Amino acid sequence: GLLGVSGLTDDMRELLDEAQEHNDRRAKLAVEMFCYRARKYIGAYLAAMDGADAIVFTGGIGENSPKVRADICEGLAWLGIELDPERNVTHSAGLEGPISADKSRVAVYVIPTNEELLIARDTVRVVSGAPQRF
Repeated sequence: GLLGVSGLTDDMRELLDEAQEHNDRRAKLAVEMFCYRARKYIGAYLAAMDGADAIVFTGGIGENSPKVRADICEGLAWLGIELDPERNVTHSAGLEGPISADKSRVAVYVIPTNEELLIARDTVRVVSGAPQRF
């Protein structure tokens, strides 16, 4: 994982800082490997699903790291995935919206999560005996 490769931390924010501010080669490698793996999975899933209408970035890294989103989508234009650099930077820190370029065939979004709210709702459902929803 990130910690094993970097030898520093598993926190992407810290790795990005170490890579940029301190030119740490292992931090850079960890970030590059993370993005490469995500890019590889996107390609595999698009092949398995015969394309996609949209890709959504969410969670801590997906919501808050324009650099990681850009690095993941880099080189995917042939699959119809193109980011708008300005939108990508604008939609961070809780701001939801599209980050794909107008010419992108696959829409790309940032959508923040509220995991605590979902856990609370699930807890209420389980405790109250409400039926499972999918």
